[in-house]
Amino acid sequence: MKQYIVDAFTDRVFSGNQAAVCVLDEWPRDGLMQDIAIENNFSETAFTVKENGAYHLRWFTPGGEVDFCGHATLGTSFVLFSFFEKDAEKIRFTTQVGELTVRRDGDLFEMDFPAYSLNRVEVTDRMEEAIGIRPLEAYLDRDLLLVLPDETSVLKVRPDPDKIGALDGLIVAVTAPSSDDLVDCVSRVFAPKLSIPEDPVTGSTHCMITPYWCRRLGKEKIICRQASSRGGILYTGLSGNRVKVAGKAVLYSEGNILKGYGNEED
Repeated sequence: MKQYIVDAFTDRVFSGNQAAVCVLDEWPRDGLMQDIAIENNFSETAFTVKENGAYHLRWFTPGGEVDFCGHATLGTSFVLFSFFEKDAEKIRFTTQVGELTVRRDGDLFEMDFPAYSLNRVEVTDRMEEAIGIRPLEAYLDRDLLLVLPDETSVLKVRPDPDKIGALDGLIVAVTAPSSDDLVDCVSRVFAPKLSIPEDPVTGSTHCMITPYWCRRLGKEKIICRQASSRGGILYTGLSGNRVKVAGKAVLYSEGNILKGYGNEED
């Protein structure tokens, strides 16, 4: 099984978000894909098989399969454009959230995703206890988005994983305006429910962050920085009920997962 490791939403290795990408001729059993994700111990391992002109794409975290992941989609697109679809201008993926399209634009890869809803919810003491600061606003869809006063507040968040895990939403994100004139907003993302204490750079949650900031700032396109220790930059935009998320990616390694890792059916 061929496996590539890609740093996504960055132009240099050892930053951005790591994703393992396995390009397959046919699907292995689900249990094996989960074991590989646990062994890799990245926030995401992507598996893809070409079917009927499109690539069927699935994503596994160390804590289980998820329905949608942005940075591993970017990583998979980088691998396919670089090694398997060198002359293609776009790649279509079939996923649990429908069809996703990725276009190559120089060294950027632009992904077209469904936007999350901004369902405003009450700010609670539990939220404050989980992140150590009281949010100004809170919104819920698949993920929970907590709006903080400023960038310093985002950087100072010291999350309590147990209390984060007890909040609504699969993932909890904190966001605030950027202090950098070249960047519109900053965020950090926590996913203890998926065995990911802090995700380095998260494309999928920017399907919620982007609509919030585009509407608040009155912009169609914004530049976002995820302020994890590795960090990353996302170029995003809102178009109706779709979000464009673009970023760069670099290859860290390529190799093979060897036989003999399971039963004979593997």
